[in-house]
Amino acid sequence: MFVQAKKKLGQHFLNDQNIALKIVEAIEGQPGLVIEIGPGMGVLTQFLVKKIENFIAIEIDRESVEYLTNNNIISESKLFRQDFLRADLQNLLKNNTCIIGNLPYNISSQIFFKVLENKQQITQVVCMVQKEVAERIAEPPGSKTYGILSVFLQAFYDIEYLFTVHEHVFTPPPKVKSAVIRLKRNWRLELPCDEKMFFTVVKTAFNQRRKTMRNSLRPLYPPEALADPVFDKRPEQLCVEEFIELTKMLEPKD
Repeated sequence: MFVQAKKKLGQHFLNDQNIALKIVEAIEGQPGLVIEIGPGMGVLTQFLVKKIENFIAIEIDRESVEYLTNNNIISESKLFRQDFLRADLQNLLKNNTCIIGNLPYNISSQIFFKVLENKQQITQVVCMVQKEVAERIAEPPGSKTYGILSVFLQAFYDIEYLFTVHEHVFTPPPKVKSAVIRLKRNWRLELPCDEKMFFTVVKTAFNQRRKTMRNSLRPLYPPEALADPVFDKRPEQLCVEEFIELTKMLEPKD
């Protein structure tokens, strides 16, 4: 029995054992818990159950759940049939949790936002995503691909682009290349500014990324603040620290 890849779930099953092992071995340290998203037919899972004592997997696809349990790849007690995006992670997460998986390309950004919502417990992410997304997340300021998700994730995580994965090692093969990246929680426990306002400033700036910051952020800032030279720049030119300083400018003065 094999699992039929379902387009609506964005399923592309990795079939290269060496790459699977390489992904699992990219986990650093001893996480308190490892959660695999979308184990599919268990190519990562088979190595994770041997390597990680505290391990669970979340899978939305009924056929995959049946395959994994019928073939004794993972015990039923460690496998949760849920939608990761809708799961109440507070009932699952432990301190120093690592997320791992071959993420469905169509929801990878949503998964990263869910990680950010739980950043105090999720200290590491090792995942395979579309190569373009991996580059965007890992890119430093100044790149054309640097964007909203780059800033949000780099505010709380150190990001490493580990390696590229070619199309032919998947069933069915995707139309794009993939890449494995590692996110590790950085030293910043919280932002030294209002976090909601920080997100608003970043989103507003990048929603009109071809404009200067002065034009895109005009609705948020008083005219006197917009005279600052930082507003001459475009959003992709600003690092996390500069966006933090911009957010502080909106906070009431004592």
